[in-house]
Order: sequence, then C-alpha cells, then structure tokens
Amino acid sequence: MQLARFAARAVIGGLFFGHGTQKLMGWFGGPGLEGTDKMMDALQMHPPRRNALAAGVTEAGGGVLLATGLATPLAAASLTGVMVTAIRKVHAPKGVWNSNGGYEYNAVLIAAVATVAEAGPGKLSLDHALGIERKGTRWALGALAVGVASSFVTTELGRRAAERHTVEQAKPETPSDGPQTAS
Repeated sequence: MQLARFAARAVIGGLFFGHGTQKLMGWFGGPGLEGTDKMMDALQMHPPRRNALAAGVTEAGGGVLLATGLATPLAAASLTGVMVTAIRKVHAPKGVWNSNGGYEYNAVLIAAVATVAEAGPGKLSLDHALGIERKGTRWALGALAVGVASSFVTTELGRRAAERHTVEQAKPETPSDGPQTAS
C-alpha cells in the first residue's frame, strides 16, 4: 500500500505541477502567464495577473508538496481550492461529464487529494521522514473546508475587483485627469 500511495501522490502531484508550469511559463504546451492572464480576465478574476500567478503557483507548488508528501493537508487544501474555483468559474454550467466540458475530472481530483489527506502520505514521504505526518478524517475534512473557503474568498475578491475595474473604466475623464498643457 505504501508504494501505491507514493505512486498516486507522484502522478497527481506531478500533473498538478505540470498544469501550474503551463500557466506560469508555457511549459508542456500551456498558455504561459500572458494566456493565463487573458483567461483570468475573461473569468472576471481581477486583477487578472495576480490571479494568474496565484493559480499557477498554487498548482505547481501544491503539486510539488503532494508529490513529495510534504505538508500534505496544505497541499490537499490548496489543490482543492484551485479545483473548486475551476468548477465554479468554468465547468459547472456544462454539467458533470468531462466529455461535455463538465466538472467530472475536477471532482475526481478533489476526491483523490482528500483521500491522500485522510490516509496520510505514507512512509515514503517527507512528512513521515520529518516526523510531521498529519492524517485522518479531521485533516481531510479540514483540507476540503479550507480549499472550498479559499475558492469562495478568491472568487469574491475577483468579483469585487472586476466591479471596481468596470466602474473606473466608465468614469468620464475630468480636466484634472487629463494631460495638462502650459498656457
């Protein structure tokens, strides 16, 4: 069971790392920071650059933590937050099934990282080697709760920033705002 748990962490964490680096650096055929920035703008996640960086860093960093089995509940919480946000902002309107662009895959990933948080990362992990392994139902539920809460906070902050951005763009330019000319 230790080897299977290690393999699950390595595969899931490695793929999350890959997704994060797609967003940040365009690796593995990804859009890079500019493309991710545009996606965040389209999703009304303002400011787009901050949210693009946050999504990429969270996926890449959470993936590394999960793969190495370090701070496993934190890794599960961060990856859950990203997946819940993806469901809420992109996939939920398309239904459950991945074949229709739905949230099936995201839900499976959330279940997988919650399972790792509950079972613990195992003996083949940095948490175990450092003597800081945390596991159990409370840790898994805590990771899920923190992930869901972070999604709601992030999207609400993005919504508010988008509203401010829209209001600022709609303001007419006043003479004090424009360029000054010498008389």
